[in-house]
Order: sequence, then structure tokens, then C-alpha cells
Amino acid sequence: MAEQLSNTPKLATSLIQLLDKFASITGRVSAIAIAFMVIITVAVVILRYGFSMGSVAAQESVTYLHAWLFMLAMSYGLKSDSHVRVDIFYRNFSKTSRNWVNAIGGLVFLLPMCAALVYYGWDYAERSWAIREVSVEAGGIPAVFLLKSLIPVAAFLLLLQCLAEVLANTLELMGYAPERSAIER
Repeated sequence: MAEQLSNTPKLATSLIQLLDKFASITGRVSAIAIAFMVIITVAVVILRYGFSMGSVAAQESVTYLHAWLFMLAMSYGLKSDSHVRVDIFYRNFSKTSRNWVNAIGGLVFLLPMCAALVYYGWDYAERSWAIREVSVEAGGIPAVFLLKSLIPVAAFLLLLQCLAEVLANTLELMGYAPERSAIER
């Protein structure tokens, strides 16, 4: 039993590192959307003002890429602590107080919100898939169901990273310092 308890921080740290790596990968892959958004936006502007041509699908693709970027990079934002925080008091807290705020905030607010988004987002996306929902615009992208699928996927990714953050903060409160990459964090 004592050996199992001594291995707990190691197992938890391994899980945290795995989830952190996964969030880093999804964040980096999502960042690719930025380059595509710029290229497509420039092409749309050149086509419209240079050649009097337009493309609803090209314009909608920028919206799809924007959704992809922000929805799938949320977990990376949480992992890298670059999310929006009202830190009037938080910034003056000790490391221990911050760990308490992060652990309790994750458990009480973020995890239930993510669970609700997965639950309701799944139903929302499922209904869209059932009818193979398409754009309401003529010439638009016929894959709104893919866009709506980002909602439960993003919520699930955020939920996983929230578990990693709660676990890491809890370990720190217990006196363990889980190894996390300084570069990635």
C-alpha cells in the first residue's frame, strides 16, 4: 500500500505530462489555421477588388478556420496559462493560494461547464450530422455539421486539460512538484 502511494505522484505526473503534450500538439496544429486564414483572406480581397470575383465558400472558409483555431486551441491556452483571467486579487496571492484557486475553480466551474458543453454540444452536432446541415448561403460550404462538431470536441479537449491542471495544482498543494516543461508552459 505504501508503495502504491509513493507511485501516485509519478503516475499523476505522467498523466499530466501526457495531457500537456496533447494540448501542445492540438494548439500547434490549430495555429496552422492562422496561415490559411491570411492566405484565403488575401485571395478573397484580390479576387474581389482586382477581378470583381467573389466566393462565398472562400469567405466562409475563413470563418471555419477561425472557429477551428479558437475552439481547438482553448486547451492549449489553459495549459500555457494564457487564458483571460480577472486577476485583481489573484496576482497578489501566494503560490499556495493560487493553487487552491486554480484547483477549486477547475473543479467547481470549469469541469462542470466542459461536461455540459460536451453533453449539449454532442446533441447539437448530432442533429446537424443527421441532416448533413449545409450553409444557408448559395455557394457556401456544405459542411456546417463539421463546424458544429467542433463544439463537443473543443469542450472535451478543454475538459482533459482542466483535469491535468486540477491534478497538477492538487499535487503541488500536497507538496509534490509535478515536472512540467517550462518551455511548453
